[in-house]
Amino acid sequence: MSTSGGDRAASLRAQVARHGFTDVDRALARLSELARSDEGALGLAELLADTADPDLALLGLVRLAEVADGELVGRLRDVAVDDREAPRHDAGDLPASAAAGSAGPLRRLVRVLGASRALADHVVRHPASWRLVADDALAVGAEERRDRLLAAVDGRTGDDARDALKVAYRDQLLAVAAADLCAQDATAVLPRVGECLADLADAALAAAHDLAGREVARADQVRLAVVALGKTGARELNYISDVDVLYVCEPHPDGDLDDSRAQAVGSRLAAAIGQICGGVTSAGSLWQVDAALRPEGKAGPLTRSVASHVAYYSRWAEPWEFQAMLKARVAAGDAELGERWREQIWPLVWQVTEREGFVEASRAMRRRVVEHIPAKEADRQLKLGRGGLRDVEFSVQLLQLVHGRTDSRVRAPSTLVALEALTAHGYVGRDDGAELDRAYRFLRVLEHRLQLQRLARTHVLPDRPEGWRRLARLVLRPGADADDLRERWAEVNRAVTRLHEKLFYRPLLTALASLSTDEVRLTSAAASSRLQALGYRDPAGALRHMEALTGGVSRRAAIQRTLLPAMLGMFADGADPDAGLLAFRRISDELGTTHWYLKMLRDSAGAAQRFAQVLASGRLVAQLMERSPGTTALLDTDERLRPPAPESLRAEVLAVAGRTAGAEEAVTAVRAVHRRELVRTGVADIVGLLDGDGVGRALAASAATAVEAAVLVAARDRAARDGAVPDELEDVLDRLPTRLLVVGLGRLAGQEASYASDVDVVVVHEPRDGVGVEAASEAAKDVVTRARQLLRAPSGEPAIELDAGLRPEGRQGELVRTLDAMRSYYGRWSVPSEHQALLRAVPLVGDAGLADRFREVIDPLRWPAGGPSAEAVQEIRRIKARVESERLPRGVDARRHVKLGRGGLTDVEWTVQLLQLRHAHDVEDLRTASTLEALHAARDAGLVGDSDAETLESAWRMGSRLRDALTLWRGRPTDVLPTDRRDLDGTARLMGYDAGRASHLEDDWLRIARHARSVVERVFFGWT
Repeated sequence: MSTSGGDRAASLRAQVARHGFTDVDRALARLSELARSDEGALGLAELLADTADPDLALLGLVRLAEVADGELVGRLRDVAVDDREAPRHDAGDLPASAAAGSAGPLRRLVRVLGASRALADHVVRHPASWRLVADDALAVGAEERRDRLLAAVDGRTGDDARDALKVAYRDQLLAVAAADLCAQDATAVLPRVGECLADLADAALAAAHDLAGREVARADQVRLAVVALGKTGARELNYISDVDVLYVCEPHPDGDLDDSRAQAVGSRLAAAIGQICGGVTSAGSLWQVDAALRPEGKAGPLTRSVASHVAYYSRWAEPWEFQAMLKARVAAGDAELGERWREQIWPLVWQVTEREGFVEASRAMRRRVVEHIPAKEADRQLKLGRGGLRDVEFSVQLLQLVHGRTDSRVRAPSTLVALEALTAHGYVGRDDGAELDRAYRFLRVLEHRLQLQRLARTHVLPDRPEGWRRLARLVLRPGADADDLRERWAEVNRAVTRLHEKLFYRPLLTALASLSTDEVRLTSAAASSRLQALGYRDPAGALRHMEALTGGVSRRAAIQRTLLPAMLGMFADGADPDAGLLAFRRISDELGTTHWYLKMLRDSAGAAQRFAQVLASGRLVAQLMERSPGTTALLDTDERLRPPAPESLRAEVLAVAGRTAGAEEAVTAVRAVHRRELVRTGVADIVGLLDGDGVGRALAASAATAVEAAVLVAARDRAARDGAVPDELEDVLDRLPTRLLVVGLGRLAGQEASYASDVDVVVVHEPRDGVGVEAASEAAKDVVTRARQLLRAPSGEPAIELDAGLRPEGRQGELVRTLDAMRSYYGRWSVPSEHQALLRAVPLVGDAGLADRFREVIDPLRWPAGGPSAEAVQEIRRIKARVESERLPRGVDARRHVKLGRGGLTDVEWTVQLLQLRHAHDVEDLRTASTLEALHAARDAGLVGDSDAETLESAWRMGSRLRDALTLWRGRPTDVLPTDRRDLDGTARLMGYDAGRASHLEDDWLRIARHARSVVERVFFGWT
């Protein structure tokens, strides 16, 4: 028998432990005492298992059973027998307002007892209040709640009245908490819970006002309005919080007090209200009434008249004080006076963003709050820490203040309602708005549950595992553990931090805040005058573009109305705002309905600024974007604008070509990637993310990979016709009847390409064993000709010109030659200028072994032992002089031609190349295709003086940059420094000169080129 009894006891203990009790022996004793049987104990244990802390709930029941009437004990024993209470979680099928009535009273009671020691203490002190948990508390209106508290103090005075107010308040709080805790989805009922708590605070303030009026002499001689601020004003109050207020007081029109004496009486009345609510009596206290947000803070008078408030906010108030006014609402006292106050103050709130530095000040204030959080609390601060409640609230409030001055639809005091309005009207993206809404609801529920335990004003998450476990069961679900909550907290914290940084630090906010209200509204009159002031040449045309972009009621138009006021000024910062706005309209017409385009411009850090700068800075990138609007996605981040590594770009291009069957389609896709890289490079160049060296490398890499892909596609076509199709595109050259090599020359080979560069090449091949020269040459020529055609075929994509004009015998020579023919030609017929061209010969695509053998042929020519003969040097000088006289376009001032002019790019390059021809055999570092690398090597070897090298480098860098800027500005290649002032200004702006300083660019180039020419005459021509 004893063994059987022991087994039964062990089984009972195990079953109780499974229900979440930690002190099982004590719990079992208490359960058995309440239920009077082991079976009854298990029934109660099951009831209590649904609570956040079964041990705490059981303790509360035991305490309450000792003082409550027989009805409670009877219900407990009924539950112990057959658990007649409603099933768990049955509140989820009902509206939030009916949640309290959808679960049995006993189940709702234990939910409260397991969540809040403070409310358990209240129920024990006032046993009859346990029945209040049956109320549908979330359905009670504000007036009814006020009537209940006023009725509680009716006919009472002094401490008796104050105690009655606090007991009645806690009774109502108990009912709200029961409804909240029994809702299946606490985040869904959160807004209604906040409203009920704020209504309860209003009711308490009204009752306190009533009581204070009985205690303060001559109170009937003044009118006093209690204005709620903060969460009370927004009707999104916590369970326990300071109640932020300010007081408006004026003499009663039927009284005999002047304003000064009325303010004295009003101050005593306001102080009494604060004491009634916050003072401690035998029934405890409610909460502190905090009037520190009043004008001048704690140093200012407690009450002021409407006129005094208006004077203060019109002249002296700091920006953050207006932020506090966003949530102002009359909570108690004289409603007419409070509304009159609000009508005077409310318009001032929406003017504050026009103050200089408002946005920056708001951001600085938020940073200071974070910096002052104690280090030991930083990761657990639910309210003030990074990713906490304040990040959401400050983000929403800043967006409201910036956009609300022209859009009254976003002026809601509640954070969630305001966020919904900002999202609905295009100021916040739908996905971001929904994510922020979910996160904020979770954080607020977490805050509520954290405060409920002791009804203490705390925002610091637990530092012990048991605290996290209890909170997890309370916030997530019964049975959840600490890790579940920590994971959810970290997830929400990361999301809020990301969205706060995205919204609160949105660049457009600063730009919009700097505009006047009329400018933001984009009314025709204001816009026209502003456009003229900003420097638009055709304001009427610009207005038409704006109307087309912002007309209608679509979300797209709403977002454009947000973007354009700020972007008009951004376009005006460029050299051609009219062209920028026109290009913006064209691209927006193509992309405006896509989900990412306007969202990127609105939300991305600097995308709108970069876009406006690029479109108003020249034609080239704008034209490329108009042809391929999707490339605007590159504007999103700086990282997207950085050129990919050459290996990564090559892999992408070959993959694109390899998976596209038709040759035309394949190379068109390759050219589309090249267009994207042109846009990427151009944007990065214009906004300053790339220097000249970076631009040259990026353009060279893109062109080289496109040429390689085109040659491989053309070879695949040829192999397919011969019936030899390889599995991989990169293997296709092995299927040709000849080994093929395409060699790059010129600036591309030196990775110093420009926007205007063609791809200079020579093509060499070597017949495979058993293949005749004629057949091999035909195949090689077919592949190269086809590649050239594909790269320049009519298409929406930029053409790439394969220029073989530097091949042996020039344009009259064969397009392709065998290696033996090359060896023979270079050995017998080549001239020094051809050797000079080979200095920048670099294999682009083809057989590696053939490349090595080709280098063996050309290295003795370009790096000759002992240097070129005197006759060869003289011939090079003669050809250079001929280029200057014959190739310079007729009528062009030689000083203004940045390529062929005196001191221009050709001067520097020929000078460096002559040094290479003379000395590269002995100075290995001179064996490079890069002009600048060769110049540096010549300087280091003492072949040119430091000063001369610096002069040549300055001319080459400025000439290269100037040539790129001219192409970016005009949208087509040009080498001539313009005489038109507008073109010169646009080019100068791209070069980094300030507006109106175009003549400085002109002077700088002419000076630098003149100095470079003097070096060229000495070093290249040998003139003294």
